Amino acid sequence: MKKQHAYKPCKQLVLYFHDIIYNGKNAGNATSAIVAAPEGANLTILAGQFHFGNIAIFDDPITLDNNLHSEPVGRAQGLYIYDTKNTFTAWLGFSFALNSTDYEGTINFVGADPIMVKTRDISVMGGTGDFFMHRGVATIMTDAFEGQVYFRLRVDIKFYECW
Repeated sequence: MKKQHAYKPCKQLVLYFHDIIYNGKNAGNATSAIVAAPEGANLTILAGQFHFGNIAIFDDPITLDNNLHSEPVGRAQGLYIYDTKNTFTAWLGFSFALNSTDYEGTINFVGADPIMVKTRDISVMGGTGDFFMHRGVATIMTDAFEGQVYFRLRVDIKFYECW
């Protein structure tokens, strides 16, 4: 039997990002927008049937706590693609661009997000600045949502390679 290693993170962060999707009425507050939709769908309402075919881009505030109105420590920038017809699942590709007194640099993420699962893991693929060449795992959890307009993700980042 192969012995399993108990790896310990070399660095850990917990951050929140807040996504407000453009719905045709909230241009002043929106931090994300649908940029592609199935034929016949519009770009202000997520498609039916598990949002399959929607692609959204985002530039969301990142905070240290779960309060949307807290001082941002950076921005979450990237896209999510709803890619499954029979359940709520998205493919994520994004970066955290951090610019605070504690951290400066970017952290890059990629992976599948089975949204209906309470906690999901996605890959940390590297970074810049304070996170140069860092790799690890981010456990994401939907911390709150309001219909199809707002959601908040709790992102628990564990780096296992730190330079």
